Amino acid sequence: MSDAPQNSYYERHIFFCLNQRDNEASCAEHHAKEAYDRCKAQVKSLGLSAPGQVRVNQAGCMNRCAAGPVAVVYPEAVWYTYVDQHDIDEIVESHLKNGRVVERLLTPPHLGR
Repeated sequence: MSDAPQNSYYERHIFFCLNQRDNEASCAEHHAKEAYDRCKAQVKSLGLSAPGQVRVNQAGCMNRCAAGPVAVVYPEAVWYTYVDQHDIDEIVESHLKNGRVVERLLTPPHLGR
C-alpha cells in the first residue's frame, strides 16, 4: 500500500453512513452498523488498521439515502452500496487492501437523497 498522497495520514479512509431517520428510508435500517463493525474487524484482522494504511469510520447522513446503505472510500471518492457481509469482505479485500474498485457494488451516481 503506497498510493496515498504525501500529506495523507491514511492511504484509504472508508466512511459508513449509520444515520437513522424518522419516517424516511435510512442506512441504519439496512444493517449499516453491522456492516461497519464487519469492515472494522476485517481491516484489523488483516493488519491494515495502522497509520499509513486504512481507517474505518462511522458517518452521519451523507445524503445518498436512496442508494442506502452506502459507504465511501477516500481519497478515490468511490461510493459503494452493499447488501451483506460478503459485499463488505469484497470491498475490504479488493479495494481497501489491493486498491481495486469493486465495480458491481458502485452506487449509481444519480442516486441522492
